[in-house]
Amino acid sequence: MRRMTESLVEDLSENVPVEQVTSAVGAAHTRFDGTPIREFVPILVERIVRRELADPDPTVRVPAPATVRLTKPEPARQSSGGEHRRTVSRRAVLPLSIGAAGVVAAVVAGAVLWPGGDPAPAAAPAALTVVRGVVGSEKVAFFQDENVVRVLAEHGVRVEVEPAGSRQIATTVDLDRYDFAFPSSSPAAERIQRQQAITTKYTPFSSPIAIATYRPIADLLTAAGVIVPGPVATFDMNKYLELTAAGVQWDDLPGNTSYPVAKNILVSTTDPRSSNSAAMYLSIASYVANDHTIVRGATAEAHVLPALSKLFLAQGYTDTSSEGPFNQYLANGMGPTPLVCIYEAQYIEAAGQGRVTPDMVLTYPTPTVLSTHTLVPLTATGDKIGALLTENPDLRRLAAEHGFRTGDNAQFTAVAAERTVPVPPNLIDIVDVPAYDTLEHLLDGVAASYN
Repeated sequence: MRRMTESLVEDLSENVPVEQVTSAVGAAHTRFDGTPIREFVPILVERIVRRELADPDPTVRVPAPATVRLTKPEPARQSSGGEHRRTVSRRAVLPLSIGAAGVVAAVVAGAVLWPGGDPAPAAAPAALTVVRGVVGSEKVAFFQDENVVRVLAEHGVRVEVEPAGSRQIATTVDLDRYDFAFPSSSPAAERIQRQQAITTKYTPFSSPIAIATYRPIADLLTAAGVIVPGPVATFDMNKYLELTAAGVQWDDLPGNTSYPVAKNILVSTTDPRSSNSAAMYLSIASYVANDHTIVRGATAEAHVLPALSKLFLAQGYTDTSSEGPFNQYLANGMGPTPLVCIYEAQYIEAAGQGRVTPDMVLTYPTPTVLSTHTLVPLTATGDKIGALLTENPDLRRLAAEHGFRTGDNAQFTAVAAERTVPVPPNLIDIVDVPAYDTLEHLLDGVAASYN
């Protein structure tokens, strides 16, 4: 209404006082109080005012059609409280012509009728508030899902996300640019909360760490006692660490004719200096290497660091986010990635996309850890996203379709069964990650080994 009034003042100022224009706008606007046609009100008000002020005698001539101009998105504004507000204005370009009899509009069952009884064009969609977030890469597909976009739009928001490794989000990303941070673990979220002095958080979904492999590799490691077959295959971390500590290579395994390569038996991971999935894998390994006890204190840290560093240093190049090694696993076969550390959700999502082949196998480390995807709101609009993801049943259902566990086991297992992925409906052999400071010390110790 403000922009329309300014336009009218500019157009009519040579012949009509400003006060008369604004008074006419106010009078015309009151005609539509209580009607369900708010999107067309400025257009109709403009036509009424132009007729009354520019054409006092409507029998003389018919006003020319008017056009509503498309306005550019408003730039981000920051309130005095530090809250970032971003809104986008969308107005369709609608030519409107009103005949000599003037504006004739009737509200019938919520629809605007123009002269002759024809329905008016559909109202332009309401402007959506743009909410920006930085998220773990495994959640990008969820936010880009057209059904997720639709549900969020129904609540007046459009979410734009950028991917980053979870530890990067907590340590190096400039969070002032975003409305929410959504790393893939509670330790990374805890660090963000400390830095930003924020107590609020949301944990809408989770996913355990898993290890993806191929049938020939699974058969080899079954014979070696590392993989235990069953309705849901498991990956014995204790047996695995025994092999890595001894430096066993693939061609050392007895009877190995399917993968006789002179490479160390290692699980491919992301970079522990930046990515959460590697940090969660390190948490599992540290528990097993510390005699099945959560690492606490400098002595325990020093005890496990040599074994942990070896798991990562021998890999060579590692990606900064979990999408990298998993996409390589899906695309390139067992040659470069016979074993890869992933989130369970990634495998189930890929199965739904038809990217999982019959020779691929999903196993669960024993023990494993649950990666709790934790959203930290940085503004009021970010807080709205956290609440929607946690409480909205449609978004929870869509999260399950993307492979995430939302607390509804029946919903999650139904999705997995439909995609023929064997999963444990209830996770039992779960261990806690080390305390925030301990995990940071272990990650810094591994990072120092790289240097």
